[in-house]
Amino acid sequence: MIVRSFKEIEGTDRHVKAASGTWESKRIVLAKERVGFSLHETILYAGTETSMWYANHIEAVVCVEGEAELTDHETGRSHTITPGTMYLLDGHERHTLKVKEDFRCICVFNPPVTGREDHDENGVYPLLTEPEEV
Repeated sequence: MIVRSFKEIEGTDRHVKAASGTWESKRIVLAKERVGFSLHETILYAGTETSMWYANHIEAVVCVEGEAELTDHETGRSHTITPGTMYLLDGHERHTLKVKEDFRCICVFNPPVTGREDHDENGVYPLLTEPEEV
């Protein structure tokens, strides 16, 4: 059993800040836990816009605070995301979040991330893995 709080991982290597300066993420469950998914609390900052494309991952996102406009680049449709709203990127959709108020969300990734990922020039997280335990 693992019991861990977001508060206790602040400032550790599980507290990742994007090179772009548009978001930070506390990664409370990672690939090294070997449970088949990773779990994060992510904050995207008001007034920012982040384009992403999880070519290697499926992501589910639940907004718990704030507001953002989610644009699906595959369809051109936009959605207002507010607390209690979930979106699921089950088709590796290219998308953009335009953040109106600091946007705090809980995210689940499959396959799990290692905690070392940041978006590349295409908005993609590389597919990193943890070495097998011996």
